[in-house]
Amino acid sequence: MTLHIETPALLFSATSLILLAYTNRFLTIATIIRGLKKAYKEKESNMILLEIKNLNLRLTLIRYMQMAGVLSLFLSVFTMLLLFLEQQLLGVYLFGMSLLSLLISLGLSFWEINISVDALRLHLSDLIDKKK
Repeated sequence: MTLHIETPALLFSATSLILLAYTNRFLTIATIIRGLKKAYKEKESNMILLEIKNLNLRLTLIRYMQMAGVLSLFLSVFTMLLLFLEQQLLGVYLFGMSLLSLLISLGLSFWEINISVDALRLHLSDLIDKKK
């Protein structure tokens, strides 16, 4: 298999956009957690604690998503360096590791989205129950 230097470069834009989306998720959740902490200090509620616990898990997943995404980008750049130095075989293996890292990042993102949707459904369940 021959890998050209342009191939790993294609991951740049995709990975950069993914990392931007992950950062936006992180900032949004951090803002929500700060608000919930303030609300919990005013009125100690079990529901607020459960929401914070859920958001804490999501923050952990986002951290791992970001780490895997950055690793993917790093490996892509390193692959390009190896290809520039005419180290084709090592470059191919490193690019494969880069793709695997990106896959892990996307898998964690899928998991985090499912947790988010489940939490929103739980949050809305009382309204749905009242309607029935």
